[in-house]
Amino acid sequence: METPFVFGKIATAENFTDREQETAHLVSNFCSLINTIIISPRRWGKSSLVNKASQLAVADNRNLRICRIDLFNVRNEGHFYTLLAESVIKATSSRLEEAVASAKKFFSRVIPRIVVGTDNTNEISFDFNWEELKRNPDEILDLAENIARDKKLKLVICIDEFQNIEDFDDPLYFQKRLRSHWQLHHNVAYCLYGSKRHMMLDVSTNPQMPFYKFGDIFFLNKIKTEYLTEFISDRFSATDKSINSDACAKIVELADNHPYYTQQLAQLSWLRTGTNCTLETVCQAHTALVEQLSLLFITITETLTTQQLNYLHALIAGETSIFSADVMYKYRITSTVAISRSRKALIEKDILDNTAGKISFQDPIYAYWLRHHYFAL
Repeated sequence: METPFVFGKIATAENFTDREQETAHLVSNFCSLINTIIISPRRWGKSSLVNKASQLAVADNRNLRICRIDLFNVRNEGHFYTLLAESVIKATSSRLEEAVASAKKFFSRVIPRIVVGTDNTNEISFDFNWEELKRNPDEILDLAENIARDKKLKLVICIDEFQNIEDFDDPLYFQKRLRSHWQLHHNVAYCLYGSKRHMMLDVSTNPQMPFYKFGDIFFLNKIKTEYLTEFISDRFSATDKSINSDACAKIVELADNHPYYTQQLAQLSWLRTGTNCTLETVCQAHTALVEQLSLLFITITETLTTQQLNYLHALIAGETSIFSADVMYKYRITSTVAISRSRKALIEKDILDNTAGKISFQDPIYAYWLRHHYFAL
């Protein structure tokens, strides 16, 4: 029997839970061609949300096309331009012949070598001359707008791991170039998101950055407990197993409403369940999950400085006046400057999150491991 819970990949159909308001909001933005920047910590379901909204938006708009791009392994401008061109051509072409024709029609200054796969998919790919691209990037950056206008389409380009453009040579200039073109497009909208919350936040809310006020900033919140517990109960029932309300609530509590960990802990509990999942079963599953991730947590912790660890120790202990002399002395924090530096570094490492001045852990299982194993409070 297949597990009824999904994590680590896009959740679809019955595996996608709640997010009704967020989905409706994003669908509206897509249909209205409103630029959107989605901000949330890692593994909160951004990709699943974009996928769901894309399906609904396209279903209601026959002239709307969604183009999805993942910059996970993209580390330079040349690769970005190539991937953008390929993705736009594919998203706006219904067959191979149309894709080839579009490539020939809309490229005049940068002429790609077109490669057609020999397998059954007949995938098309481009190979550009980098020197030509450097001289004529405008043709690539305006490709989507030109095709959409010519074919009377609406196009939404969704770019995952957008913060990776920070690894490009002269990333600030590159962002300025993107913004100068994209803000003039009337038939294309852009949805930007990524796994590094602090970087996406800086890109979109820092007045000094080119993408400041580029579009609708969309903050993704945790899924409410009642939706998660109902989801867990329904997924157990779908496989002829049951779970009592206390056990459901415990899964959500231990996962701190984190979508990824909620699904993972629910799966581990489901695997340990014969017919009825109890509170004891969930606790056993949670212990196994913490042990499973302990080596990863050790590796992460070994990269931290003494002052960063001391600061985390104070947070884990629930100290609310960390800048006080007593707390600093108790946890061997050398100065208020050390606190500020540690906080900034830990946010940049995506260990901590700062939401409206409230500091919290991005990973609830790591926080539990620190509390009960590393610091053993």
